[in-house]
Amino acid sequence: MYPDRRAYPTVAQIRAAEAATGLLAGGVLMSRASGGLASAIINELRADGVYGRRVGLVIGSGDNGGDALYAGAVLARRGAAVTAVLLDPAKAHASGLAALRAAGGRVVTEFGPLDVIVDGVVGIGGSGPLRPTAAALFAAVAQASPDARVVAVDLPSGVDADTGVVHDPAVRADLTVTFGLPRRAHVLAAPQCGRVVVVDIGLGPVDEVAVHALTDVEVGDRWPVPGPSDDKYRQGVVGIVAGSAKYPGAALLCSGAAVAATSGMTRYAGPAAAAVVERYPEVVAVDEPGDAGQVQAWVVGPGFGTDDAALERLTAVLAADVPVLVDADAITVLARHRRLLEGRTAPTLLTPHAGEFARLAGAPVGEDRVAAVTACARELGATVLLKGRATLIADPAGRVLVNEAGSSWAATAGSGDALSGITGALLATGLPADVAAAMGARAHAVAAEIAAGDPGAPIGASALVAAIGDAIRLLRTRAADAPAAGGI
Repeated sequence: MYPDRRAYPTVAQIRAAEAATGLLAGGVLMSRASGGLASAIINELRADGVYGRRVGLVIGSGDNGGDALYAGAVLARRGAAVTAVLLDPAKAHASGLAALRAAGGRVVTEFGPLDVIVDGVVGIGGSGPLRPTAAALFAAVAQASPDARVVAVDLPSGVDADTGVVHDPAVRADLTVTFGLPRRAHVLAAPQCGRVVVVDIGLGPVDEVAVHALTDVEVGDRWPVPGPSDDKYRQGVVGIVAGSAKYPGAALLCSGAAVAATSGMTRYAGPAAAAVVERYPEVVAVDEPGDAGQVQAWVVGPGFGTDDAALERLTAVLAADVPVLVDADAITVLARHRRLLEGRTAPTLLTPHAGEFARLAGAPVGEDRVAAVTACARELGATVLLKGRATLIADPAGRVLVNEAGSSWAATAGSGDALSGITGALLATGLPADVAAAMGARAHAVAAEIAAGDPGAPIGASALVAAIGDAIRLLRTRAADAPAAGGI
């Protein structure tokens, strides 16, 4: 296991890990948490210094508010002007409030101008939207102090810790400071959380965490590259069944992405053969899958229609005893003919967006995307990649990998075709389906960022495909520059 592969436990697992330390009753964990929170806020203010900075605390009941109050006391002792609004004064953390007052902090009913506002409302114990009183406070600060930094304690209030659902209203943080281990919402609702800092408070490892993320180091380190004795066949031969007279571009984007993702050989089978070869002469192109020759994996579906001919091609591909990635139109066809998955022993990877997922699973994704994709993978006996800014990949055993893209530059027509080509090339090298999918999603996201440039501009999918090679080189460079890691 790579030491920096990130795990995202549930709230129940985090609370069990906290209890296992035996340090809850003595306040040791709160002391460590509030100290780390204060340090993170100090770092946020470092450019202008802490002395004289105006910090507002929005305090709910319980330990989340206690963390904010103790951190406020540290900031007040450093010379910050700290004020706190207590949403329920009778339930405010008593010793934390006493520490704030002793350090010179003040309790107020409304804020003046602020440099930082700290969300200490509910944390991981909350559910549903931000309550009206708290929402009004944050809205007033946003209007009066538009440049104030918003710091969330543990999690922005109004965001569900396990599902990442962002209720309305909810706090949108510039910085979220959490403790011990990240929460699922930090990756599932990353834009709402801003930059996430994890403070070490001495929690031990958590067993049987279902949701993980591959790091750039792991992706770059595992990317298949030719060895001294490799030939084009050993590097993986991927077959592409995509495109139609109506959508020839899907064939070009999918085939081009497979070529760019260092497939040893790309074979194309479909009605756009002439167009594919004209654009990518290295691709071996034929009209039908049965004429393509041997492949180590198939990609089927982008832009290839939903008619009887599409069903025949999908049936032929799924009958092959090699990994198959099913995307786009092929998912729509498969949703009507799920029997095609029966008896398959080779890996099957399904890559739906939300609408395709609803057709495949028979119900919309719903609020709990992790539960939905896990249930679908288990029911179908296939690995399922649910597209989104936070892409989720579930295998039939219930393990989930997540890739948070870091931007939405890949939200453009045809980019899913490119993702299929990248991932299909990886499948053909023999990587497990979930790992190939997660690596493909990461390279896809990095390619989109490279294509968009800095500060970024909208791109087309062709630009994304053109940036795939640069993305792979960047990931491999990050892996080469990182400390040595162990194997999976």
